[in-house]
Amino acid sequence: MINRQSQCVLVTGGAGYIGSHTCKALAQAGYTPVVYDNLCRGNAWAVKWGPLEIGDLADGEHLREMIRKYKPVGVIHFAAFAYVGESMSDPLLYFRNNVGGTMALLNAMAAEGVDRLVFSSSCATYGTPASNPIREDMPQVPINPYGQSKLMVEQILRDCALARQLNAVALRYFNAAGADPEGEIGEVHEPETHLIPLALGATQGSAPALTIFGDDHDTPDGTCVRDYIHVADLADAHVRALDHAQRNTGFSAFNLGTGTGISIKELIAMAEEVTGRSVPFSYGPRRAGDPAALVADPSLAFEVLGWKAKQSDLRNILSTAWSWMERAA
Repeated sequence: MINRQSQCVLVTGGAGYIGSHTCKALAQAGYTPVVYDNLCRGNAWAVKWGPLEIGDLADGEHLREMIRKYKPVGVIHFAAFAYVGESMSDPLLYFRNNVGGTMALLNAMAAEGVDRLVFSSSCATYGTPASNPIREDMPQVPINPYGQSKLMVEQILRDCALARQLNAVALRYFNAAGADPEGEIGEVHEPETHLIPLALGATQGSAPALTIFGDDHDTPDGTCVRDYIHVADLADAHVRALDHAQRNTGFSAFNLGTGTGISIKELIAMAEEVTGRSVPFSYGPRRAGDPAALVADPSLAFEVLGWKAKQSDLRNILSTAWSWMERAA
């Protein structure tokens, strides 16, 4: 049994969407989350369960100072840019921030003797899979710089683990969605690119009509199919992964999803049912770097971490997201 009393965890990017929800889960598990964030894409108001230290990953000396100050038992690393389209138009930004920033973090951790890391990876590392659902041992062939940057970091973590310098867990998310069931925090991006807040925003009138990128994909109804995972379930997985990194050596990777694919048309139908309003939309051309379908096989996370999605029913995802948006309106 791990004694979490007074144990600090450094959470890079903890002012962001998934990071802030994970901070709440860490606090509920008895940890003290220390958020390290430059706030370029995070929100200070979302930091509620521990201190906020404003700083950039590229500032290695400041990172070392924070590690010496708080003496964390481990690091959960969210700080990264995560827009596929932006990565296609500015790949150097993604490699500099996502890969270069991680290397600065790892150098600071090594210098201060911290060797446990949970890394926010992505299903984008798989690219266009040969089949679904996707297992962790399937080929990773990213089709955009965002996914490539995440895969590069995974390889760095593997190599550091082989050199016995690090114990790391990479969590490959599928589509994060929903909001804190208690309404304390939720999804806010600028610009917003995620389907569910865009669809609900269009319904609410706070966003323009939704654009569906392609209705001729190789899927049952022609629209993209994704595996949507509630952000609270993701947060729970990070606490379990941190515990795993404290008990085990080496590198591990786990898919986080439900194993069920949902098309955009199916999602819109459920959004209309939950809100009681129509979702205005039109069709646009396919986006570069968009696989037709991405669905997880999450069985390894259940087997090793004891983790299973419990709050990721689509109705619950949409209901919590809608409640958050209505409250924030």
